[in-house]
Amino acid sequence: MIEHITPILVGTLGAATPLVFAGLGELVAEKSGVINLGVEGMMLIGAIAAFAAAVATDGNLVVGLSIGALAGALAALPFAILTLSLGANQAASGLATTIFGVGLSAFIGQSFVSYSLPGVKPLAIPILSDIPVIGPVLFHQDIVVYLSFATFAVLSWVLAKTRIGLVLRAVGESPESAHAIGYPVMAIRYGAVLFGGAMAGIAGAYLSVVYTPLWVQNMTAGRGWIAVALVVFATWKPGRLMLGAYLFGGVTILQLHAQGLGIPISSHFLSALPYIATIVVLVLISRDRKLLQLNLPASLGKSFIAGG
Repeated sequence: MIEHITPILVGTLGAATPLVFAGLGELVAEKSGVINLGVEGMMLIGAIAAFAAAVATDGNLVVGLSIGALAGALAALPFAILTLSLGANQAASGLATTIFGVGLSAFIGQSFVSYSLPGVKPLAIPILSDIPVIGPVLFHQDIVVYLSFATFAVLSWVLAKTRIGLVLRAVGESPESAHAIGYPVMAIRYGAVLFGGAMAGIAGAYLSVVYTPLWVQNMTAGRGWIAVALVVFATWKPGRLMLGAYLFGGVTILQLHAQGLGIPISSHFLSALPYIATIVVLVLISRDRKLLQLNLPASLGKSFIAGG
């Protein structure tokens, strides 16, 4: 049984890593009061930009991730200008960002369909990687998976224990009050949105440079939407978001292993399982209105114009 469980758990962490990065970035943006539905598009732009950069540098991972993060942030910039400076509807602008990202990545990606990258080999941590079951799962992963652990730890600490986290939450709860006591609400929201874009870009870069590693049109396959749903599922808490990402990553990997385990279920149903799970979880979470209202940033989705 263990010989089946271990590869499933190992694969779960890899499958969940894009969701962790994209979800944490969206969580920060929403903590500031901005909901960005353009995560899918930003992931795709980050994916093709990172892949093109990696191809040009013989598979350099650092360059690929850096360019992916930069491309994701640049993709988020028009959304930020529209919604924050011009007061446009956040939902409509986010959807437009996704549509733009899908189209732009497909156009640029036409030149890279025939390319592939060597990928990134897992990095085994001495001694710890030899622990039965836990060792191969937690301590024999690629470097970007370890980076996701570090990002989660740092971000959780910043949000819960630092002045930056306190100010971010204050802006998300009441931008008018934050502005009245001297906090630069617009600058903070711009920073949060661009950070979310950079994280989405890293998520896309991981898919194209490490996880696959090649370019396929629409390769995110709805992961951006799942990342947005994870923020609600987690009720805007990083720890729950991390657990949710691994839950959905596990469902994704399980559907790949199911037929090998002899489970007599249609492959089409198994392929749809991660998205079915997303819908079911959101329905269950939405039933607990008190929990949502308790953790929902009060100004989420509402425009703020200084002096308006």
